[in-house]
Amino acid sequence: MRIVGGSARGRTLAAPKSDDVIRPTADRVRETLFNIIGQRCDELDVLDLYAGTGALGLEAVSRGANKAVVVDSGREALVLCKENTEALKFGAKVELLVMDSLKAIASLSKQGRTFQLVFADPPYKLRVGLAVLEALDAANLLTDGGIAVIETGADEKLPESQGRFTRIDERAYGATNVSIFRLTHHAA
Repeated sequence: MRIVGGSARGRTLAAPKSDDVIRPTADRVRETLFNIIGQRCDELDVLDLYAGTGALGLEAVSRGANKAVVVDSGREALVLCKENTEALKFGAKVELLVMDSLKAIASLSKQGRTFQLVFADPPYKLRVGLAVLEALDAANLLTDGGIAVIETGADEKLPESQGRFTRIDERAYGATNVSIFRLTHHAA
């Protein structure tokens, strides 16, 4: 597992001992994902939910993101996120939150935080892709035109639209579906 683009391109990331608890987004999926949403993340604030190794948030920072808030509730995930952040020397641009991702959405909303790009890669067995999208819609965390990327298992299909989100792309990679949504208009 490695960073596939930007300033840290080619740098190796620490990976979990097994995919039983943490299932990192494959390099080729991340590369394709950034080809779709844009190679550069200049000045974006990024939220990486169910972060695991932190690969998606760290990839965004490598590609110019202003800041990445990386969220996971697992102990192994926290260790991996810290290790990868420190190895890449991204500490000043990465904020680690150890908490449930749905609770983090509510907490960040109460703080008035906003993001232009959100990644959510929950464990497939939880089947919470729609719940994450609904929570993001209710929380007003994304700015106008913001992008939410949600990974689900192949058997979990997300709707074409949910609240103010409209799906702009969807790709299947074996057991993984990647749905990309754009916030179509922001609530006042």
